[in-house]
Amino acid sequence: MSPLRPNVTAEGVRPQPGVSPFVAVAVLLVLALWLGTLDMRELMPSDEGRYAQIAREMAATGDWVTIRYNGLKYFEKPPFHLWMSALAFEVFGVGAWQARLWGAVSGLLAIAIMMAAAARWWGRGVGVAAGWVLLAMPLWNLGSHFNSLDIGVSAALTVALGCFLIAQHPQAGAISRRRWMLAVWAAMGVAVLTKGLMGLVLPGLVLVVYTLWSRDWALWARMHIGLGLVVFAGVTVPWFALVTARNPEFAHFFFIHEHFQRYTSTVHQRHEPWWFFIPLMVAGFLPWSGLWRGLTACVREAPRATSVFQPERLLAAWVVAIFVFFSASGSKLPGYILPVMPALAVLGALALERLTDRSLVRHLWGMLAVAVALAAATPLVGRLGSDITPQPLFAQYAGWLAVAAAAVLGATAVSLGFARRGRRPIAVGVYAMGWLIATTMGIVGHDTVGRSASGVALVPAVRAVLAPDMPLYGVRRLDHTLPFYLGHRLTMVEYADELAFGVRQEPERWLPSLAQFVDRWQHGPRALAIMAPVTFNQLRAQGLPMTEVARDTRRVVVANFAARTAP
Repeated sequence: MSPLRPNVTAEGVRPQPGVSPFVAVAVLLVLALWLGTLDMRELMPSDEGRYAQIAREMAATGDWVTIRYNGLKYFEKPPFHLWMSALAFEVFGVGAWQARLWGAVSGLLAIAIMMAAAARWWGRGVGVAAGWVLLAMPLWNLGSHFNSLDIGVSAALTVALGCFLIAQHPQAGAISRRRWMLAVWAAMGVAVLTKGLMGLVLPGLVLVVYTLWSRDWALWARMHIGLGLVVFAGVTVPWFALVTARNPEFAHFFFIHEHFQRYTSTVHQRHEPWWFFIPLMVAGFLPWSGLWRGLTACVREAPRATSVFQPERLLAAWVVAIFVFFSASGSKLPGYILPVMPALAVLGALALERLTDRSLVRHLWGMLAVAVALAAATPLVGRLGSDITPQPLFAQYAGWLAVAAAAVLGATAVSLGFARRGRRPIAVGVYAMGWLIATTMGIVGHDTVGRSASGVALVPAVRAVLAPDMPLYGVRRLDHTLPFYLGHRLTMVEYADELAFGVRQEPERWLPSLAQFVDRWQHGPRALAIMAPVTFNQLRAQGLPMTEVARDTRRVVVANFAARTAP
């Protein structure tokens, strides 16, 4: 098969299918799985609880400029994702699914824009395939259903990438190109407002790499840089100006500590080896493992005329440049690699389109073997366990994973049947749906082990004795989830954790020593405290009066008064 090229003419383009009943049912099922499962598990520490609590405080106080966490200034991240969560709380009430809503919407938005961009360049078939490829990627599904800033910034960057591809299409008129390019600049502004300067640095890095590689110098003249910077500034400058005016200490902490020092050092204790993201890339692209060779072929065999925009090379530059950028960083977390996935999905769709029917069947047979291996490995999960997370909980989770593996097995087998009969679009759709269902089951089922980490089981007992104006102390412990479920701020004691910057700015809002806490506990107002079991045992041995209100394997909640507790 000859390499696919942009649809600038109708010649050589496969007939474009209309909307079939299969596609309509698939869209409804995708939306049901994607949005209908947001409330099927509790929030996990630390990211999910942290960002939910910040957004809850933002909505409760009405201060959408100065970000606070447990009442303390928290300038590690910009506010856009938090604004969206706070808005969801305002509209739908406070809860776990509302906290995850913007992440899920962001994931769908990224899928939609990449489908549109792929369809514009290579036809509707490739656009649909790009959607299937990205939907089936486990890492994208997980990222979209975890309340973290990583999916928000990844989606904003993906919108910028998709709009850029559409703007640079040969058939784009001057007005259309300008509009799409201004959308690119606006999306980069949202990315900056979501997670900082990487929203500008990453697209800039990709553009430089692409230009040096393709020698398409004329591209820079088509970017509407002047007007684009005006749009970018209009999105970003208002909040940065307001927060700096109200908090003079913001600029140094945010730009120097949270950007330069985070990237160049291990100040956040997130140092990982240079190859950290390689297994994540492999796992994230697992359902399409047979397409890796085709990915490189799509880029290698694309036309290379100088001064002609080359979308395959831009996508490849996007994947490689961002991967190398984060691999070189002194701070690494799994979510950092999410922005490469949508570009990888379009390249995967191109590779899938090039695949012969026989090769597709071979790929499905290979993935059937992978599904069998995954099913065989699920009992190993059931043998895990610790004092904090007992083995019976992992045994329950292993059952979920076994059903998930069965879903992949069944879908792959059905897909094989369609592929062998030449019904390629349905085969790809069924296969992708199988992985989507399986990954969703793995995410939802994780609540069997994750629920205990959230502390939600303690909420009824604690709420029975916790008054709205009562202090709630975190003794040597920053609990990220229980305060959100209680709708209450935490006052830190002795160990500030990631709130160190905040307590330096407002030292009156915490208790820096255990001795101060003991004095406040014995002579102050009625209060509750959250602490680890080991801290509880130490304080009880010292004779500190404490009434146990509730406990689990991770935390103990106590009162300094004779509280009536449930058995």
